[in-house]
Amino acid sequence: MTYTHLTMEELCWIEHYFELGIPVKVIAKKLARALQTVYNVVNFIKEGRSIQEYYQNYRANKKRCGRKTKVLSDTDIEHIHEKQALGWTPDVIIHHEDNPLKLSVKTLYRRYRDDSRLDVKKLPMQGRRKPNGHMETRGRGSFCLTIHKRAEIFPDIANEFGHLEGDTIVGKDHQSRVITLAEKMYKSIITLKPSGTDATAVAERLDTWLSGLPKHTIKSITFDRGKEFALWKQLCNKHDIYIFFADVGSPSQRPLNEHSNGLLRRDGLPKQTDFNKLSEDEIQAVADFRNHIPRKSLGYKSPIEMLNTWVSGRYQTF
Repeated sequence: MTYTHLTMEELCWIEHYFELGIPVKVIAKKLARALQTVYNVVNFIKEGRSIQEYYQNYRANKKRCGRKTKVLSDTDIEHIHEKQALGWTPDVIIHHEDNPLKLSVKTLYRRYRDDSRLDVKKLPMQGRRKPNGHMETRGRGSFCLTIHKRAEIFPDIANEFGHLEGDTIVGKDHQSRVITLAEKMYKSIITLKPSGTDATAVAERLDTWLSGLPKHTIKSITFDRGKEFALWKQLCNKHDIYIFFADVGSPSQRPLNEHSNGLLRRDGLPKQTDFNKLSEDEIQAVADFRNHIPRKSLGYKSPIEMLNTWVSGRYQTF
């Protein structure tokens, strides 16, 4: 039960009952207060002091209650800025094994609000990207395999490497695209630059990328209903992979890829970027930067660390 502090009204009642000669035990029961609490007030009155004075002292003491605010040292701020420059969130900074800070994630978020040395604008984006009630109108064509079949075909998908979520992010004036892929098990991000924005260019770039991987490394890809993935059948047939499609207007069915796109936008591929002016190496460098940042879902290891461990374990006998 939460404790409530004495009010001036209660102090008046204690004084009144005391003057009537009512025992302290009875007063405490009437006011549903602890016996010691009432004794403290009664003893104060017996000293010839007023309840107004008691209340002023009580309020002064109450201000000293609670935990003191954690003040970050200059060394702490320097460590936060260093990791923040690497793209680490407060959660990763606090939980990483090399963390020297002696505070919780919530406390660090509070310091972003009240410490002028930290910039709250450097934190990840908050809130919804689209207003409530938004209805998606794109991609209402019929496709062969929907996301609802995925769990049936791959019941252990959460513990199996090689399942991707895919999308594209659009450049300035819709004149360029970047293909983004996120691997579900180790959260690694892949960025590919197609030669154009249409379905043919997207399919050709995906075909080239898949051809450079050992067969059956990639087992499935889940796309949204964008028209740029219209040539999905030829990828399925050539590379023997499953391609699923999320429901219309349901980005929550591909949460990892949607989140990854937001990170890529923030880390170096913002909206209104003309991807035609960037090389694929420059675009992939943004994903590489993100892949070296530890993640909570990986036990505060980075995707590249987990991927290297998986590769070494898979091919150690060769």
